[in-house]
Amino acid sequence: MQEMISTRDIEQRIFLIRGQKVMIDRDLAGLYEVPTFALNQAVRRNIERFPDGFMFRLTREETNELITNCDRLY
Repeated sequence: MQEMISTRDIEQRIFLIRGQKVMIDRDLAGLYEVPTFALNQAVRRNIERFPDGFMFRLTREETNELITNCDRLY
């Protein structure tokens, strides 16, 4: 039986990057209980189903800043 995910758990996984609320692929995959590579692969294979801007890659600077500000991303 799948455990219910609290709103607080989800809110803690949302970051403000480039003025947009985003979730890191690893966190989203965890919510769906699938490997991260499988989530990314499914999105790439079905990209026409998603709106423009649905996903983007972080720059090296954005990644470093996120890791610096969020201990759980090490």
